[in-house]
Amino acid sequence: PAARGDIVEERVSGPSMGKDNIEKGIKAVLLGLAAVLVFMAFYYWLFGLIADVALFFNLVLLLAIMSAIGVTLTMPGIAGIVLTLGMAIDANVLICERIREELRNGSTPLASIRAGYDKAWATILDANVTHLLAALALMTLGSGAIRGFGVTLFIGILTSMFTSVTVTHAITNLVHGRGKKLKGLSIGSGYTRSATA
Repeated sequence: PAARGDIVEERVSGPSMGKDNIEKGIKAVLLGLAAVLVFMAFYYWLFGLIADVALFFNLVLLLAIMSAIGVTLTMPGIAGIVLTLGMAIDANVLICERIREELRNGSTPLASIRAGYDKAWATILDANVTHLLAALALMTLGSGAIRGFGVTLFIGILTSMFTSVTVTHAITNLVHGRGKKLKGLSIGSGYTRSATA
């Protein structure tokens, strides 16, 4: 005799479930953003706060562009936003560590800032170009949720490259580049002064 299948449980997913998932995803983004903001401020001090401003601006810019081109916010899109925030702060970590390295080598604060941004840019560009290619592949070859993730990731990479380098550099120059001779940088414990101030 033919095998008989009994339905043990049956569920129907409605619009309320999707709405609930979106709300949880947004909470996850905000919680992750808050955790990153606190970590950067605690670990890199003033430079961490500058990175926090740029990260917040990156999120606003990303959402504005998505809204302008009519991208619908879905769960894969939220995942793309979270990944974008991580990549944006990663670029700022690279910059801060390069500046710290220059301070350890005895450079003056202003020279350390210039060299830090110059040396970190090549690494940031290489990493983001490979991510852009992956996002482009998802956009062109994927469909549905995968394509949505690729679109969000592609836009997010472009905005993060702009904010993590250009915006932070502009704020840093505004704070430190007023022609005064700096005796130190607020970039974390043990790095508040350079060897040759």
